[in-house]
Amino acid sequence: MGREDEAAGKAKQVKGKVNDVVGAIKGDTGQQIKGKVQKAVGKVQEAVGKASRKD
Repeated sequence: MGREDEAAGKAKQVKGKVNDVVGAIKGDTGQQIKGKVQKAVGKVQEAVGKASRKD
């Protein structure tokens, strides 16, 4: 599961960054917040994946 979590986490971070930037361009605060949350969740998921690979 480690590598899958890492990959999924990185993908969520990218999606989050896109939502954050698009929200900023559109002036959509809700979309920006959603993007920031996605990035944070992605970072956590990636860290969990890295930690589970080390076991």
